[in-house]
Amino acid sequence: MFTFAYPAVFKRDEDKRFLVSFPDFPTAHTDGADANEAMEEAIDCLGSSIAFCMADKAAVRKPSRLKRGQKLVPVPLWIVGKLALYWAVREIEISQSELARRLNVRETVVRRMLDPNHDTRPEKIQAALEALGRRVVMAYDDAA
Repeated sequence: MFTFAYPAVFKRDEDKRFLVSFPDFPTAHTDGADANEAMEEAIDCLGSSIAFCMADKAAVRKPSRLKRGQKLVPVPLWIVGKLALYWAVREIEISQSELARRLNVRETVVRRMLDPNHDTRPEKIQAALEALGRRVVMAYDDAA
């Protein structure tokens, strides 16, 4: 089990803005006027970076370990379930058509579940994960 959060580096530039970069996503960068705005922008940037990888059917690394000077940025809730399903399908090496058979749905339903730009009811994602022997467990923690 691991946390759906990626390490990020938050640095101030000469204009006192917070610049954010992600070691696990070298092309993902954002910024904010203050620490709160930088975190909000980082969450959005992370979600978009994950969605682009998924849309391109590229590998999405699991989060690396947090190092000194880094902060964890949570994966946005809108994509957590889809990311978990994406990882499970790739780890198990199951085809979309086989998953559709297991769920007794059309293959297009499975394709939509894996499409980061398509709204999918969480119950469908949960059922697909269960069919693969996986689940997402939600947690609640202090933001500080």
